[in-house]
Amino acid sequence: MKNLLSIAGTDPTGGAGIQTDLKTFEAHGEYGMAVIAAVVAQNTFHVTGMQAMPAELVGKQIECVFEDIRPDAVKIGMLYDAEIIHEVAERLRAHHAKNIVLDPVMMSSSGQTLLRRDAAETLIRELFPLCTLVTPNLHEAAAICGHKIADRNGMEQAAREIADKTGGAVLVKGGHLADCADDLLFDGTECHWFPSPRINNPNTHGTGCTLSSAIACNLAEGHSLTASVRRAKLYLTACIAYGLNLGHGSGPLQHKVDWE
Repeated sequence: MKNLLSIAGTDPTGGAGIQTDLKTFEAHGEYGMAVIAAVVAQNTFHVTGMQAMPAELVGKQIECVFEDIRPDAVKIGMLYDAEIIHEVAERLRAHHAKNIVLDPVMMSSSGQTLLRRDAAETLIRELFPLCTLVTPNLHEAAAICGHKIADRNGMEQAAREIADKTGGAVLVKGGHLADCADDLLFDGTECHWFPSPRINNPNTHGTGCTLSSAIACNLAEGHSLTASVRRAKLYLTACIAYGLNLGHGSGPLQHKVDWE
């Protein structure tokens, strides 16, 4: 059993954010810990409010974890503002944290902004270089690169552009492609495609959180980056294929599934 830390926002319905990260850690047999960066009032169809934690309090939470139960991997999700991002980066750098997977959450699945516009550059400049892997979806990758991404060629271009900014690996998620759900990993040297058919299930709330958390679990267990992404992709596909049907919007996933 490995120790996993999530630094992210909340979801009271359990479909995304820290709640989903902890479910994913548990499903992989790991011990999960959580630092709350923002409390979000949301469900499967909208976000009604949010409150970012004071950056100092986020930092103190991180210190409490590292001084007592050191994580074998860290998953980062919603951080919301530049002050929190700076604090998280400073603390992780000071503790030489390893196996950091960043899901650069910028917007909820219902369209609500979850990262302040003035914080994006801080995220790229301070946190990206500390990460083992950054996992933007097509919309997030487009925001980082400054141009639209509509196909596999565009995904490859975006992955290389983002890697140039960070010096690390990038997984561009293709869940918003029109005809498939292929993901692309650029490890800094070469591209690796992970093809996947689109599953006929509208309930995909928290898929990004689930995938990045599963990758972190596999990295903590000692799998290579490519193997970690492949295994996490298989796990996520099984979660979606389970067909859980809850809520009145884009519902959550079932995380306790057979996938190996």
